[in-house]
Amino acid sequence: MTSDEQQTEAKEGHGSRVLGLVSDPDMPTRVGTNLARRLSEWLGERTGDAWTVEVVSDPVTAAQTDTTAILDAVENYLGQREWGFAICLTDLPLLLDDRALLADGSSSRGVAVVSLPALGGLQPYRRMRQMLTQLLDDLLDTGEDHGRASHEHRLSSWLTDKLGPIRRTSPPGEDVDVRYTAAAWRGWFRLLSGMVRTNRPWALIFGLSSALAAALATSAFGLSSSTIWMIGDRLSAGRQIAAAFASVALLVGWIIAAHGLWEGRGRREVGSGKLVALYNASTVLTLVIGIGVLYLGLFAVNMGIALFLVSPGLLASTLSHPATAQTYVTLAWGFTTMGVTAGALGSSLESDQAVRQAAYGYREKQRRSQQAEEEERQ
Repeated sequence: MTSDEQQTEAKEGHGSRVLGLVSDPDMPTRVGTNLARRLSEWLGERTGDAWTVEVVSDPVTAAQTDTTAILDAVENYLGQREWGFAICLTDLPLLLDDRALLADGSSSRGVAVVSLPALGGLQPYRRMRQMLTQLLDDLLDTGEDHGRASHEHRLSSWLTDKLGPIRRTSPPGEDVDVRYTAAAWRGWFRLLSGMVRTNRPWALIFGLSSALAAALATSAFGLSSSTIWMIGDRLSAGRQIAAAFASVALLVGWIIAAHGLWEGRGRREVGSGKLVALYNASTVLTLVIGIGVLYLGLFAVNMGIALFLVSPGLLASTLSHPATAQTYVTLAWGFTTMGVTAGALGSSLESDQAVRQAAYGYREKQRRSQQAEEEERQ
């Protein structure tokens, strides 16, 4: 037997331990699966034991309103599957009275919960890895200072302290001995950006096929109308920009109204006023970004078609002045604005499921229904 084999056997002699990640469907499950191998390696180096990471996709947070209930649900998994630790990865925004909550953990129970959107909209995989290694350090060793987030895992840095400092506390009188929170007002911006990132606004384009078809058809009509060329050519730059923003706003408002994406304060699925405001703000920003990307893509298509089909001579004779690059940009800009405005009508034909993925409340309702069906089958 080689020395490497002997070391492996000795290591396995301690018994393989398991970290369970109970993840909400969609992005939290993707993040957990992506980090599983790196977490098992880190735990092996940290403890000297062999570790495996088991990722379970289950919307355990769908019917819960606070971290205490979520930790109880995760502890049930811990006991049933005989894991060493269990951590819930959720895309649910977790709130305290005056700030966003990143994570809660109980070292005595070996469980924790992390809010993915509270980590922000940039680099979710890296930030989640840092948060999980920090939490696992807390669960493995509770003798460290509770004053601030540790720099060991780069959870806190000079830039983070300036933009949105993270604080580590031990709440008194609660079954939670480690808590990570963000700064009061700066943490809300980070949470909102994380919610928009979780909504994946770029994927919204593929759910707006009818709106895109209407926009392309209207753009083609504009390309064939010399009257529209002259109207667009005589508009000032300020009016063109205002018209572009108005067309995007019209499509956003139409989609929200047509598909019931606006959350009311009286809806039981949402809860507190702050949560309602966050849900609505994330929906609006998701739609604005998604439709903004659609606008830019349609503009690029219209610009290419105008350059290919409309000769400079024809354009000059119609507009009574030489055709320049700016003239073609103005032409394509006008077609695009017309097309996006017409896309509002086409968006009414989209399926609710395709569009409502941009709304947090809809996904929560879906998960509650899914969980209720699973409980009935059991």
